[in-house]
Amino acid sequence: MTYLKPMRYGRSRTMKTVENHYSRDGLLAAILDALRAAGKDLSHLSPGDLAPVDAFHIRGREATVELAARAALGPGLRVLDVGCGLGGSARYLATEFHCRVTGIDLTKTYVEAAAELAALVGLGDRVEFRQCSALELPFADGSFDIAWTEHVQMNIADKRPFYRGLTRVLAPGGRLVFHDVFRGAAGEPHYPLPWAEDPSISFLASAQAVRGILEELGLRIEDWEDTSARSLQWFLAVAEKTKRAGPAPLGIHLVMGSTSKAKFANLIRNLQEQRVAVAQGVARKPAT
Repeated sequence: MTYLKPMRYGRSRTMKTVENHYSRDGLLAAILDALRAAGKDLSHLSPGDLAPVDAFHIRGREATVELAARAALGPGLRVLDVGCGLGGSARYLATEFHCRVTGIDLTKTYVEAAAELAALVGLGDRVEFRQCSALELPFADGSFDIAWTEHVQMNIADKRPFYRGLTRVLAPGGRLVFHDVFRGAAGEPHYPLPWAEDPSISFLASAQAVRGILEELGLRIEDWEDTSARSLQWFLAVAEKTKRAGPAPLGIHLVMGSTSKAKFANLIRNLQEQRVAVAQGVARKPAT
């Protein structure tokens, strides 16, 4: 695995605000401390040991496994994980499907932690992480077989450049595989949320609007499922478990910061009130 320094692109004010939202001082140290508190031996970690904290998206590792099944992955496929966070999905795909995975993220602390965690579980030579913007992909046309993205576009105001870039780096016949949050039918969501403390960096679009953009770019929708109901049930189950047993040492609260309880509660409320929706899908780039 190679950790590459950030590309020297200019940062817009919104991009800086988004990066600041996700950045956490001492994040890696907090994760390592939580692993020890959970009884883990840092010299004998497996990728699965990190799943409670490094699957920073709705339904966690469960959703990653589900999305990978939709993608019909196989050995040797070149995967770009856009918005890789702490690298959990990248490590899972490299371990379980022997893909060649490159993860990118806007947040420096995430990329650095992703690299360190990959080395800890023995995947240092099988995954690569870069800090860059999803709107400024530093890759040649057709570089990847799979563009994988989970919970990224909510922080991007103009969706077309985002999806246009993903389409560009896909090889002919390549697939965009996504798990995302969309605007619901009942109006603006309640904040704070994991991707935004307030509406200033939250740019939710309807599933219909995003689907239209993908089709305009020439992608063929092969699979699309609304997973909002499963997402709500997952949150309710986690909330009940936490109420009974208390929070575990290792969890996504480490990456959500001091407002993690409010963010978690608001996601439940927004799903219940249909202010947000969740979906998974696969869209294919034409072969010619």
